[in-house]
Amino acid sequence: MASEATDNATPLLVRPRQWWRNHCTPRSWTASVRLKTSLSSELSGAVGDLGTYIPIVLALTLVCNLDLSTTLIFTAIYNILTGLLFGIPMPVQPMKSIAAVAVSETPHLTVSQIAAAGICTASTLFILGATGLMSFIYHWIPLPVVRGVQLSQGLSFAFSAIKYIRYDQDFSTTTSSKSTSPRSWLGLDGLVLALFCLLFLILTTGDGGVPEDDEAMLRTNPDAYNRLRIRRHRRLRILSAIPAALLVFLLGFILCFIRDPSIVHEIKLGPSKIHVLKITWEDWKTGFLRGAIPQIPLSVLNSVIAVCKLSTDLFPGMDVSATGVSVSVGLMNLVGCWFGAMPCCHGAGGLAGQYRFGGRTGASVVFLGLGKLLVGLVFGNYFVKVISQFPIGILGVLLLFAGIELAMASRDMNSKEESFVMLVCAAVSLTGSSAALGFVCGIVLFLLLKLRQMDCSNFGFFKAKSVSVSTEEEDPAPNP
Repeated sequence: MASEATDNATPLLVRPRQWWRNHCTPRSWTASVRLKTSLSSELSGAVGDLGTYIPIVLALTLVCNLDLSTTLIFTAIYNILTGLLFGIPMPVQPMKSIAAVAVSETPHLTVSQIAAAGICTASTLFILGATGLMSFIYHWIPLPVVRGVQLSQGLSFAFSAIKYIRYDQDFSTTTSSKSTSPRSWLGLDGLVLALFCLLFLILTTGDGGVPEDDEAMLRTNPDAYNRLRIRRHRRLRILSAIPAALLVFLLGFILCFIRDPSIVHEIKLGPSKIHVLKITWEDWKTGFLRGAIPQIPLSVLNSVIAVCKLSTDLFPGMDVSATGVSVSVGLMNLVGCWFGAMPCCHGAGGLAGQYRFGGRTGASVVFLGLGKLLVGLVFGNYFVKVISQFPIGILGVLLLFAGIELAMASRDMNSKEESFVMLVCAAVSLTGSSAALGFVCGIVLFLLLKLRQMDCSNFGFFKAKSVSVSTEEEDPAPNP
């Protein structure tokens, strides 16, 4: 374990040949996209994080005039490269804190200020990863604190998903729900449609886990167990072959054109022209102070540390280091943000969502990247009219499963002390609306609990006292 930690903490720039040989060769890319399950499962897993991606991209496009075509093209390239390099369904998601500030605060951030915030955040993560500091942080943060951050993020996604399902949304004003108007039961974006999709996903995917054998029945009645196993295996094989999330997403996509038939008659093909942004000193200042400062701790915790912990849980034996993930986030934005692409990161919620719906290899996000690239090159900015009609209730259903899957990663806290730290960290993160605040409270609580258990007998005061007590308790034998 120590040798593994030492290897992971080695700065990436010190061992470029080794990293290139392990991750950037045609042989490693082939292994990254080699299917472990069915093609339909990987395709279904590809849309597992769109419940988060679409609302934020739509809000930034409508409110801040983000170039959707450029964002789709660059995030498509990010998806393809991360799928090939990491070999798992590593998601590419918006930097949520920057998006929240850009859309919800007044005045709204401009595209140049959003790009400046993304570049500042990316530079910080790149330096932390390239120097090995991120791996050092990753190996020294207590697991209960990480689980608390994951639990809070998962529950936050689930709460947002319930709001998407129950209430009407207006993403042209904010990325979070401020609507109190209940969603109607009927209609092409009604509660009945959302509940139907929810029940369909539960029926086809279950709890997202692999059914375990009934060992008690196997010991008492092997014949009955074998018959039950055959019937169960046949039923689950049929259900698992259904690309449930993909079908739900395609249903929502078809409903876009039914809700607004004029979309078909106004189609304009071709991407928008990509150009380099002009970022002024005022843009750098505003982007750093308003966007990067709240985003950096969230990116360190959720985009790197939580992602690495979750990937270790879901994909044992896979080499997903904090160094590689941190450098990946840095390089993505140090390139794309200069051309006006949305600041992106790797999110634990997206990874959980893609795994929940069947993604097991890098092929899942490669398929997603190819789809984004096709849409960005063919439809360009016109596609914003299509996704603006996407049923929000369906997005809420997809986001709900992703949030629950991420929150369930915290179920391995077995002792009361670990659960205590995790729950306090999660509670502070949720009520304070800051993962960084919950992280700090979790670290302080963890250290206090360890200090309480510390053996102080080696300190001078306690040592002298213990010696005196032992002397007083001595009962020398009387002289004969």
